[in-house]
Amino acid sequence: MLRARARELSAAVAFLTMMAVPIRAQQQRAAEEPATDMHWAVKIPMRDGAKLNATIFASHGQKEPQPVIFTFTPYIGDSYTDRALYFAKHGYVYALVDVRGRGNSGGEFEPFANESRDGYDVVEWFAKQPYCNGKVTMWGGSYAGFDQWTVLKEFPPHLATIVPAAAAHPGVDFPFQYNIFGTYEMQWLTFTSGVTGNSNLFGSSSFWASNAREMYMAHSAFQSYDKLVGNPSAVFQKWLAHPVPDAYYDAMVPSPEQYKKISLPILTITGHYDGDQPGAFTYYKRHMQYGTPEAKAQHYLIIGPWDHAGTRTPKAEVGGLKFGAASVLDLNKLHTEWYDWTMKGGRKPEFLKKRVAYYLVGTEEWKYADSLESLTNTTKTFYLSSDGAAGDVFHSGALRESKADGGAPGDSWIYDPLDTRPGAQEPEDDPNYLTSQRAAMNLYGEGAVYHTEPFLEATEVTGFARLTLWLKMDVPDTDLEADLFEILPGGSSVSLTSATMRARYRESVRDAKLVPAGATEEYVFDNFTFFSRRIAEGSRLRLIVSSINSTGTEKNYNSGGVVAAETGKDAKTAHISLIHDSAHPSRLELPIVKP
Repeated sequence: MLRARARELSAAVAFLTMMAVPIRAQQQRAAEEPATDMHWAVKIPMRDGAKLNATIFASHGQKEPQPVIFTFTPYIGDSYTDRALYFAKHGYVYALVDVRGRGNSGGEFEPFANESRDGYDVVEWFAKQPYCNGKVTMWGGSYAGFDQWTVLKEFPPHLATIVPAAAAHPGVDFPFQYNIFGTYEMQWLTFTSGVTGNSNLFGSSSFWASNAREMYMAHSAFQSYDKLVGNPSAVFQKWLAHPVPDAYYDAMVPSPEQYKKISLPILTITGHYDGDQPGAFTYYKRHMQYGTPEAKAQHYLIIGPWDHAGTRTPKAEVGGLKFGAASVLDLNKLHTEWYDWTMKGGRKPEFLKKRVAYYLVGTEEWKYADSLESLTNTTKTFYLSSDGAAGDVFHSGALRESKADGGAPGDSWIYDPLDTRPGAQEPEDDPNYLTSQRAAMNLYGEGAVYHTEPFLEATEVTGFARLTLWLKMDVPDTDLEADLFEILPGGSSVSLTSATMRARYRESVRDAKLVPAGATEEYVFDNFTFFSRRIAEGSRLRLIVSSINSTGTEKNYNSGGVVAAETGKDAKTAHISLIHDSAHPSRLELPIVKP
């Protein structure tokens, strides 16, 4: 209630401030702005007879044909009007196109299923219009980033370039992340249900938090969550029927053969704390794996210190972390320079000094490299060790640079899926989620903690961490999480990166293999998110390995059955041992940049 009231007060202050500006001054600014023409309710025919709706903007009295930029969105085109006006005033025709079944477009909306073919038709229709010079591109992030990749795989002849930001990748980070579903899926499906915008309902954190908590406390099956929130969803049920990255999701994204055929310039944008960073990097890495040398040379990558929204509108603070002024990149300007370069023969954007640009937090500067692989020049390995007591931040194990000699007691914890204490203590919304130590201080015996010694000198860590654990458990399946933090000399914490794993997919995300009881096996966490930070002299690193027990995720009751169908009646308590002796060197590998 206080947060809602604060937002209301903020809006009121903004309104009053605007009203305090003299009307004459407002009129003068408006007169100085370039005029823009709008074409409302333009209907674009699809190959099956459906018609998609577009609102088109262009500079007033445009006479010469220009390239067309369009945003292809399920979020209703009006939500991107500010972008449309910006690019229309900078020499482009800009179209806001509602995807099939959303807004004023015809047909039925099925997320991720129709945009490839429809997008091809949209590109080719725009290319034939008298205001277009035959070059068409796209703008947008998240779903609109996915749209760019799925349209590209169809190779419309007049698509000149793409600039996907925070691009979701079906089967990687949506509708699940590494095979673990979350309650957010129903929040998003409700946002995009029907044909109108549902932004207020989508943004009601109290509504969604209370529903997720109700399911969690009742130990209900995750597959019933759509009915619980009051929006029975065939799409939600269809997703649950495809709990791994199978052919259903593969059809939505480029195949290896399609990556080989890509020839146009691409600018990929993501952030350290972008929720769709796994998707953005999957597209990028697969293009680097399968693409031709000529195509890869035209693919640029920007990684800023941003969250999901910041990949389009950067801010200098995310989740309680503050960054330098250089982090607030003018992405509208950069997009314009990119479009000018790739479609109008202009100069290459000055910011793109090399093919990879990344922001180093701590020195607050942009750094550059020729490839993702060349960012780092060494690896530092820390071996997990303890005296058998690593259960909390005050009685932790160690991360040492030398291997253990001989035997070691190892560490263990118990995860009872019926224990609701962790979820009961979760905040509804934590604005300082990257600096909070609430979760670290409240493991409830469901994990293990390890610290390094203080760093003797400031050290740049840039790239993807890798964690190898030797685990033994007495249940056929469970969900695990690994989180890495910098603990500053004063004791404050900064979240760096995390990784998750559903144990049955420890060998392959596509093929389930239940865990044999009592067997010691290797679990490799190789899906940590990218980060770049200068670890301060005197700082320590903290690694937490724990069971996932949260209101925000599909609960694994450890039975080995269909997780979405499990309830509290299926619950099995997991006894997990983490082994770190000389024969089983559990270890954390960090990508280091040495001067």
